[in-house]
Amino acid sequence: MSTTTDDRPVQDRAAPVWRRVAAQTAFETRMILRNGEQLLITIILPVMILVGLTQTDVIDLDTQGASRVDFLTPGVLALAVMSTAFTSQAIATAFDRRNGVLRLLATTPLGRGGLLAGKVLGVLLVELVQVVVISAVALLLGWEPELSGFLPALLAVLLGTAAFTSLALLLAGTLRAEGVLAVANLVLVLLAVGGGVLVPPEQMPGIMQHVAVVLPSGALGEAMRGAFLDGSVPAFSVVVLLGWTAALGWGAGKLFRWQ
Repeated sequence: MSTTTDDRPVQDRAAPVWRRVAAQTAFETRMILRNGEQLLITIILPVMILVGLTQTDVIDLDTQGASRVDFLTPGVLALAVMSTAFTSQAIATAFDRRNGVLRLLATTPLGRGGLLAGKVLGVLLVELVQVVVISAVALLLGWEPELSGFLPALLAVLLGTAAFTSLALLLAGTLRAEGVLAVANLVLVLLAVGGGVLVPPEQMPGIMQHVAVVLPSGALGEAMRGAFLDGSVPAFSVVVLLGWTAALGWGAGKLFRWQ
């Protein structure tokens, strides 16, 4: 009986790249959806905000002639994107980094590129779940979106995901895990309240309206409202999101530490 050995490099003997990335994507998605705290932030909280703000008049809003649910749903969807692409991803990546998981996976056939691709695709899959759940609740509440706005909304989601994932990686790769946990949640609350997500920047008081319009949160909120209320994404919002993605992506690429 003869035996043979495979002298090819490990990377060449491993599963195809697409299969490695798909496996990592499935893992990242499961980790978010199975985590009770992450589930609260990504799905339950946005749904509660949607129901609370549309069924009560605690916050006085100028809906510009639209119903409250039509006016608020795009912003809630934007908030959901932020919660997954930024908060959940920053916290998960920071603790993976602290526990040595990132360093370990980066040395496997998956590689750094495959790991990052799996994380981004995992975020997009969770966002798909969020959109389905939140849209279903909104439709039950009487939401009537502009049908021509679905493709522009998809563009807005992709741009927002790119910007906030870049911010997540910048924080996760530079701060201690405990610091990321505090900062990520605090930033999400601040952006939700004063970042132009749920309330358009022009309806905010004083200087906040000028600040919110150039924040990625304000740009994403305006993009989603433009898509579902008017059927198009404002060009300025696209420019702002692209600018933040480029700046934050550059920073993450330069400063991210794998251990």
